[in-house]
Amino acid sequence: MPLLIHNTLTQKKEEFIPLDPPNARMYVCGVTVYDLCHIGHARAGIVFDVIYRYLKFRGYNVFYVRNITDIDDKIINRAREAGLAWSDVAQKYTAEFHADMDALGLLRPDSEPKATGHLPEMIEMIESLIKRGHAYESDGSVYFVVKSFESYGKLSKRNLDDLMAGARVEVDETKRDPLDFALWKAAKPGEPTWDSPWGPGRPGWHIECSAMSRKYLGETFDIHGGGKDLVFPHHENEIAQSECSSGHTPVRYWMHNGFVTINEEKMSKSLGNFFTIQDLLKLFHPEAIRLFLLSSHYRSPIDFSDQYVAEAYKSLARFYDLLARAGEMGADLNAGAEPEAREKFMELMDDDFNTATAIAFLNGELRRLNQARADMEKMKKASDDYKKALSVFVKGSAGIKELGGALGLFCVNPAEFMEKARGKKLEDAGLTQQSLTAMIEERLKARAAKDFKRADEIRDGLAAKGVLLHDTPAGVTWSVRFE
Repeated sequence: MPLLIHNTLTQKKEEFIPLDPPNARMYVCGVTVYDLCHIGHARAGIVFDVIYRYLKFRGYNVFYVRNITDIDDKIINRAREAGLAWSDVAQKYTAEFHADMDALGLLRPDSEPKATGHLPEMIEMIESLIKRGHAYESDGSVYFVVKSFESYGKLSKRNLDDLMAGARVEVDETKRDPLDFALWKAAKPGEPTWDSPWGPGRPGWHIECSAMSRKYLGETFDIHGGGKDLVFPHHENEIAQSECSSGHTPVRYWMHNGFVTINEEKMSKSLGNFFTIQDLLKLFHPEAIRLFLLSSHYRSPIDFSDQYVAEAYKSLARFYDLLARAGEMGADLNAGAEPEAREKFMELMDDDFNTATAIAFLNGELRRLNQARADMEKMKKASDDYKKALSVFVKGSAGIKELGGALGLFCVNPAEFMEKARGKKLEDAGLTQQSLTAMIEERLKARAAKDFKRADEIRDGLAAKGVLLHDTPAGVTWSVRFE
């Protein structure tokens, strides 16, 4: 089955055919480093991390570029507010960004260029646009002539008449047309500047991605991604700059992830529903955040709430419980998936990276394997039926490990995860290991005294809190239930 990608440009799913198979080149817009990252940044990061992982899983040699915007009005304003140098602000929040993405389990891109390190490439592109009649200099700034590009609006499906009707009257009188956008901004007092053929200044936001993607991926590359909020004007302007500069279509497949709302409201600091990644990581396991965000298709909006992530954690724990038990039974969890499971997983993911259906499939596998485990408990270990069920269980568990890994899940040691999960479950139930041990001992004494009513009360009371006792020939063991 071919891999289909929904192309924002054509508004339809298209078969992914890279320019130079099996090589695939991908550029994703990173962050402007002026503040801590929030849940919206987490979604964009995780979405394209999964796309990167899955393309590699599928056998492509992927070269992945994600930029960092380290000079911008927001950075300058934040530096002014804090009384810091703009470069110190950029450096601080670049480090915070990396810490957040690493904590969420994102793979580092193959290249991560910074805007300030690519001024020559930007200046060269701006010069080519002026030479071709698509840009002009005015009082030390340079602007792109939007009306010089007949296809402007083809990504966002906006037309020039509508844009003109909605154009604001801007204070900047150096522009010839309200629609034109800055490629180079003339120096202002107190702001950082670089030399250019038009005088001191700094680059506009849009030009950086066009220049850097061309440097690292060529004039035309396979995939360009980012959040839906970047479709207009950022990516629309990228198309205009790149195409007018080179004469070539810059990107074959445009991909955009949907927004995140908070309890069905737009995230806003003024509403008090603004959650940074650091806030969330204090409350939730990073893979629970990832599992929650992948539970909806990447193009769909997703509503965030503590309850939804808590449910994702319970689901995650059920997977890890399976993997931990398989490990205890001697399973090689690195053995890989069976062909049938792999094919089904790929069939679902090949439909525009549909992580929601892929996770539903893994949940189905989880139920199947837990049933096999339950059946095994009723069998004699020396029997052929037990050996058959054990084979199904360990092979299926290895499959879940590998397929989940393609989504960036189940990357923690299962035994270590479950040790912490059981401890958390006891804490949530108002118990400690010491108090649980005391209750188990009390129950044993009650049974020895034939006070079965009290013994059952202890067992049932713990079960109601999700702590299960198991009477075995070797003694009493306990487990936790994640429901």
